[in-house]
Order: sequence, then structure tokens, then C-alpha cells
Amino acid sequence: MVLELFEDNNLVKICAPMVRYSKLPFRLLVRKYGCDLAFTPMIISDSFIQAPKARDIEFTTCDADQPLIVQFAAHNATDFATASELVAKNCNGVDLNCGCPQKWAMQQGYGACLINKPELLRDVVLQTRNRIPSNDFTVSIKIRIHSDIRKTVELCQQVEAAGLSFLTVHGRTKDQKSDPVNLEAVKLIKQSVRVPVIANGDICSIRDAENVQRETCVNGVMAARGILENPAMFAGFSETPIECIKDWIKLALETGVSFTHFHHHLIYMCEKNMSRVDRRYFNALSSTTAVIDYMENYLSLCE
Repeated sequence: MVLELFEDNNLVKICAPMVRYSKLPFRLLVRKYGCDLAFTPMIISDSFIQAPKARDIEFTTCDADQPLIVQFAAHNATDFATASELVAKNCNGVDLNCGCPQKWAMQQGYGACLINKPELLRDVVLQTRNRIPSNDFTVSIKIRIHSDIRKTVELCQQVEAAGLSFLTVHGRTKDQKSDPVNLEAVKLIKQSVRVPVIANGDICSIRDAENVQRETCVNGVMAARGILENPAMFAGFSETPIECIKDWIKLALETGVSFTHFHHHLIYMCEKNMSRVDRRYFNALSSTTAVIDYMENYLSLCE
């Protein structure tokens, strides 16, 4: 199903794996507004394997949540392959996080430090392929780039040879935060491999997505911060429409998300259109009832 997306669409539009945010209700929301493929938040593979309670908390899905990629953090191939087996019947593929630049992740052998371990990445793909041989099930990685882009190209080619399905490239190094995305590096990687390539970084509108594709010839684009602020961005909206906010409230209440989760998504969607005083007041609300009451007034003024 996932690889067919790349064959059938000129530009595959993707919701990024975001810790705390890209959970089931938000994935269902963005799918209503032009998102073709969604990722779960990053899940730590060893705790997922060891604790059934963690599995129930970290991974939830439903029939409407398709196609879906589950992203894992892992520092060895066995953990990744075992975790992948546990979710294989309920998703369309798995992804290894090789891009998280946070210090805690790299200290534990997760995230962006893995781009310096090509043999481990090859082993991850090979072991997972051996355990889940279905051609319809994808095994992918999400990376940041090296300062020397030749090292990244070599890495991608090595992992591709092991059976990689597709590749997501965040066009910054692990030490870069607000620096411009290196689209030339993304373009070079795209030219150097045969598998589909997805571009990630600073994509906040459908226009950004189209510009990045035009400059790099990638097969898809992945949004994070931009889609948090505007879950309808892939449908062409320049800011979150009222209907999308209403849809979020409905989905959140139906799926029983935590208050913090419910509230934080609304903060992202609405704060650009609120005054400083309104933002301060809204951010301080501490109950679902209070937030719903506020949003009813807010939405009536917007209409």
C-alpha cells in the first residue's frame, strides 16, 4: 500500500513522527485534510518489547488509520526487528529513527548517532526483512545529513542495498537547528538512490511542499511543526480553518485523549490568531470543560 502511494502520486504528503503529538486522533484529523501517509510518534523499541502496558499506551490504531508507518528508536537490530513483528499486522511498515538530535537519545545510542553506524543500519533492514518477508510491508529509515554529504550518500546506498523500501531525509546535520535546510544535499541523495526519497524540514504549506519537490525531485514531503500549526496545510489552507478545529475537538472527545494532548494541539492551531492576552489566558486553562467553553466563544467570533 505504501509503495503504491509513491507510484500513483506525483507528491506524497506525509505527517511526521512527532513525540507526544502524532498520535491516533491527530493522524485521523490530518487524513481528512490531504495527508496521504502518517507516522506514529517515535517509540522506544526495548521498552515496547518488554512491557505489554507500554505497547497499549504507545501504539493505538484503527481501520481508518491507514496507511500507517510505526517509527521505532533502537540501538540494535534485534530489538527493532522484534518490535516490528509485534506491530506488523496493524500497520503498513516500520521506520528507524536515525535523525533525533536530542542529547538523551544519542547518549542511549538512538537517533542521529546512528548515521555513523552503516553496518548496524544494514543489519536492522536485513533482520527485519528476514522476519517480515512481505513485499507489501515497508522498512524505512529517517536520517539527518553529515557535514560531508558524501558520507550520507554512501550510507544511503549501503542501506538501500540491504533492502530499504524508502528513505526520509531531514536536510540538516544533528547540530543544526534553525539553519536553512540543505536542499542541494537532499537532491544529491535523491539522485544517488533508486528507492523513493522524502524531504523533511521547514515544510509549512502546500506551496513549500511543491517548491521543495521542484528543487529536489523527491517523491514526497514530510511536515512536522507546520502541520501541527495547520493540520489542513496539505489541503491548501494557509491557516487552520474553523472546520478543522471543530473536527479536532470532536475526534479528541470521541477517542478520549488526555487533557494535555487535547489542549496542546489547540494551542498550536489557534495561537497565531489570538492576541497576547488571549494566548496567555487560553494557555493557562486547566480543564477540558474550560477549554471547550472558551473554544465555543472563540469559534463563534471567527465565523
